[in-house]
Amino acid sequence: MTSDASTVTASLEWYMRKLADRVLTLAAVSLAVASPLTAQSSRDWPIHAPDRPQPRVVDAGAGALPVPPPGDAIVLFDGRDLSRWMQGDGAPAKWIVRDGYFEVRPGSGGIVTRDSFPDAQVHIEWMSPDPAKGTGQNRGNSGVFLMGRYEVQVLDSYGNATYPDGQAAAIYGQFPPLVNASRPPGSWQSYDITFHGPRFDSSGRVTRPATISVLHNGVLVQDHVTLTGPTGHYARPPYEAHPERLPISLQDHAHPVRFRNVWIRPLAEDDLRR
Repeated sequence: MTSDASTVTASLEWYMRKLADRVLTLAAVSLAVASPLTAQSSRDWPIHAPDRPQPRVVDAGAGALPVPPPGDAIVLFDGRDLSRWMQGDGAPAKWIVRDGYFEVRPGSGGIVTRDSFPDAQVHIEWMSPDPAKGTGQNRGNSGVFLMGRYEVQVLDSYGNATYPDGQAAAIYGQFPPLVNASRPPGSWQSYDITFHGPRFDSSGRVTRPATISVLHNGVLVQDHVTLTGPTGHYARPPYEAHPERLPISLQDHAHPVRFRNVWIRPLAEDDLRR
C-alpha cells in the first residue's frame, strides 16, 4: 500500500469514527428528550398496566365555569332538555334532567347525539358524585365517545388510584393524561377536546389515524396523540372503516355522573364556511 493510500485510509477511518460518535450522541439526546413522555406511549406499556407511572397531580386552579359557547357552536345541552340526544336504540333519552344539568340514570344505557359530526372541538362539563363512593374504576365512571368509538375517560381521579390509562382524561386503554388535573368530587370539571377522526381509502385501509388533544380544567393533558384504533377494554382493537361523520355518545357506567354545558364546533371545511 502506498503512503498516499495509507493516508486516505486513515482519514476515512477517523471520519467514520467521528460519524459514529455523532450518531450515538444524537440518539442519546433523542432518548433524553423523549423520556418524560415515555409513560404516555401506548406501545411501551401493556394495556391497563398497574405499574405504569402515575401522572403527577397538579392544581388546575378555580377556573371559570360554565364556559359560554362561541357564536358558531352547536349547543348539545342548554340546561333544559335532552332533545338533541337519544338512547342507542333511537328512543328518547332516559337520563335525568334537573337544575340545568343532566345525570346518568344508572342502568338505562348510554345516550348518543341525534346528529352526526365530523372532526370537531367539543366542550363538556361534568361532575362526579359527592360523597364519593367506591375505588378505582368503580368511582364516578363514565366516558365521552367521539364518533361513538374513541373514548376520553370520565372518572373521579381525585385521590383515587387506578391504572393510569383509565384515569380521568385518559384516552382509555391507550394514553394516560400528561398530568392529573382532577378537582374534588362534587366540583364541576371541564374537558375541551379537539378531535380529528381517521380517514380510510376505498379498500378500508387507514390513510390517516385519529388524533386527540384534551384540556382538563384548562390544563393540557393530551397533546395531539395519535390513536392506535378505537377504544376497547383490555384490548386495543384495530381500526375499522367508518363514515367521517358519526354521533357522540356518553356512557352509562352505573354511576350518577352529571353533565352540563355541552357544545361542539365542527371542524370540517364546509361547516366552517357557513
